[in-house]
Amino acid sequence: MKIRIVSFSRQGCDLAHDVCETLTCHECRVYSRTAADVRCTEKIEGSMSAWTEESFRVADALIFIGATGIAVRYVAPFLKNKAVDPAVICMDDKGTFVIPLLSGHIGGANDLAKEIADGIGSIPVITTATDIHDKFSVDSFAVNNDLHIGSLAAAKEISSAIVDEKKVGLVSDVPVSNVPPELDLNGNEDLGVFISYGLSEGPFKRTLKLTPRCHILGIGCRKDTPLKKIEALVYDILDKEGISKESVKSIASIDLKSNEPGLLEFCKKIKAEPVFFPSDVLASLPDVGFTSSEMVKKVTGVDNVCERAAVAASDGGELIVRKTPRDGVTLAVVREPVSLDLMRK
Repeated sequence: MKIRIVSFSRQGCDLAHDVCETLTCHECRVYSRTAADVRCTEKIEGSMSAWTEESFRVADALIFIGATGIAVRYVAPFLKNKAVDPAVICMDDKGTFVIPLLSGHIGGANDLAKEIADGIGSIPVITTATDIHDKFSVDSFAVNNDLHIGSLAAAKEISSAIVDEKKVGLVSDVPVSNVPPELDLNGNEDLGVFISYGLSEGPFKRTLKLTPRCHILGIGCRKDTPLKKIEALVYDILDKEGISKESVKSIASIDLKSNEPGLLEFCKKIKAEPVFFPSDVLASLPDVGFTSSEMVKKVTGVDNVCERAAVAASDGGELIVRKTPRDGVTLAVVREPVSLDLMRK
């Protein structure tokens, strides 16, 4: 997680460094907006508004050390929605309280606040209803298990129902364990959670679909292949196999394609992480019956790009779609195993 911390006093700057020392698993940058002589901070020379706007674009979390009102005023103009807003936390400069202000679940502000509090001995001030009532939080569960959330409105409705002690249905196409009492595997509720990487939108009248990101696409293509040719093949194969595009975790290829415009544009469009491998890494994989081509080997140094790249990018996945060519594009699909512990929230 990329974290930016800004403080408005000398004491706050000292606290910011203490916070950074506890967040060793994150990338922290410390800024100051004070005339005091402070140690090892990046001074904000321009406007706080400009700094906040930039931080909303590049950071996963913002921590304001100062009055809550200051944080609220600076972030307010840049709020969009909980799916894209970064986590925002406010702390007093004595470090007594750590207050998640924004994106408590999806952005991870609640968990980050607890991590900071544990590290420096502060009190986390958590106000989200499912947390304070110790109830199952469907959006936290989705984020922590890398599930695509189909509808934020449905997620909000489910959280409200759970807080109101109402049962919510659950249907899952993947193995689940430790189902919390708030969810009913056997009921006939109108409102429910549907976990699936397939194309169906679910069995309930009002459904929140959660999609595991468990598919890796291996893609090879000719130089300067346009986006439309790549997406035409991918979408046709996904539809044929009954695979939701939201379940695509990453797109893998050979490093020769790391600057291929159409491929990178497709990765961005489908919101999948691009992963590239040198030819010797692909060639060193144990042969599981890869579709071999001497022409591909002559050009790239390895006999197959799409199948080998998909397997290389996976963690114990199964090659479910072998090399499929069309219009200068080749595609293979790997599915990683999925098993969900619903108490991992």
